[in-house]
Amino acid sequence: MATLNLDHLVTFRMVISRGSFSGAAEALGISQPAVSLQIRQLEQVFQVRLIERTSRGIKPTPAGMTLSEHSMKIDAAVGAAVESVSLHSDEITGTVVVGTGATACIHLLPPLLQQLRLRHPLLKVDVRTGNTSDIVRGVEENRIDIGLVTLPAAGKCLSVSPLGTDEFVVIMEKDLSGRSAKALSPDDLLPLPLIIFEPGSGTRSLIDEWFRDAGYAARPVMELGSIEAIKRMVRAGLGYSIVPRMAVDVMEEREGLSLHSMVPPHYRTLGTIMREDRIVSRGINEVLKQLQCGFAKDKS
Repeated sequence: MATLNLDHLVTFRMVISRGSFSGAAEALGISQPAVSLQIRQLEQVFQVRLIERTSRGIKPTPAGMTLSEHSMKIDAAVGAAVESVSLHSDEITGTVVVGTGATACIHLLPPLLQQLRLRHPLLKVDVRTGNTSDIVRGVEENRIDIGLVTLPAAGKCLSVSPLGTDEFVVIMEKDLSGRSAKALSPDDLLPLPLIIFEPGSGTRSLIDEWFRDAGYAARPVMELGSIEAIKRMVRAGLGYSIVPRMAVDVMEEREGLSLHSMVPPHYRTLGTIMREDRIVSRGINEVLKQLQCGFAKDKS
């Protein structure tokens, strides 16, 4: 039998997970012909068809289902081997992929990653940004080791660990008259133009929930994917927004803005998500500890 290519197994699992060759190609960052070629080569190794096309797309054959089950065990065995061998080194090495939203990426991660690099210079941390659903899918598909997301996060076979809460605040163009910022309710805000996070994020869902609990529906005039873009629009006097306090906690980050508490107050819970069967390497463990310590320090 020809040599089994582990990368081809990853591609095979991605095709099954995404239900299409094009979806797998997009997730893996390779071309669709490359995905098709890898599947053909895998089928040549086993001399059996692994994937079949149906009217609803593609699905694994019985042989493909068997290979899928074994490929997960192979992936776990390889991970265990790498971790066991790494224990013979005094240095923590390897790569840990962290997926998170733009707000945490900008305002929480930089100092934490800086500390990690100082303590473990051979450990590489790759950061991917996206909304909660993107990150959950990345964790499920083994493309992301640790997801740092707004909870709750629903997915298959996920281990969820809350880190702490972050208060929501209203931001507006700075009041040059110097009046103290009063707390604002949905009734106060409904007539004003709202600039908000785009749909799909956990943060957006919680903001929609706050209005819904008061009997209203949020009617944004702008839906943006970047926290910095939102703040720029608010500074320009184009509307108000509701953002996590983390995004405006430092003086220079709220320059040109006035902050208002919300009535009733509203919070989000940040947490980490991982696959339940994920082998926690020394590198992953160090990243998790840094996130826990860093978030506790940020909230103190």
